[in-house]
Amino acid sequence: MQRAVFLDRDGTLIIEKNYLFRPEDVEIFPATVPGLKRLAADGFKLFIVSNQSGVGRGYFTLADVERVNQHLCGELGRAGARFEKIYVAPETPEAPSRGRKPSPQFLFDARDEFNLDLGQSYMIGDKLSDLECGWNAGVARTILVRTGYGARLEAEQPAIKDRAVVVDDLMAAADWILKEAKL
Repeated sequence: MQRAVFLDRDGTLIIEKNYLFRPEDVEIFPATVPGLKRLAADGFKLFIVSNQSGVGRGYFTLADVERVNQHLCGELGRAGARFEKIYVAPETPEAPSRGRKPSPQFLFDARDEFNLDLGQSYMIGDKLSDLECGWNAGVARTILVRTGYGARLEAEQPAIKDRAVVVDDLMAAADWILKEAKL
């Protein structure tokens, strides 16, 4: 079985833009590429798990989300970072959804498709729903990055540190995971 890192997209890998749907508006955090490359070099499979309620709200289409994801993967790929798969939940928070975080379903799907050990895998995100997704799936640890909404979540819920690792950005998350994985 293999280890994986599951990552939220907006606010974790790229700057949060509130219903991002145009590829030209993608801005990758400086820590994203080196963090992803370090994780991949250590043998972790990388996945994006993203709620995109703008589709369900009618703000943009699933094809728009795919164009943004293709652009992001192209930019990251040129820098040497790649993902095994991207999971997208297009529903609104109120709508029934198989995979919308905090549901762990996409992590279970990845486990089954890619022969992953969730007990040796990690979830990284900037929102409570990202952390809850990881907890619900039984990953080794969940990591809150202070990018995106993460710093606000940490300030509003300081006890979050009792259940999640809290770090500045994706590079710090990768450093923490690689140190932890060696123990």
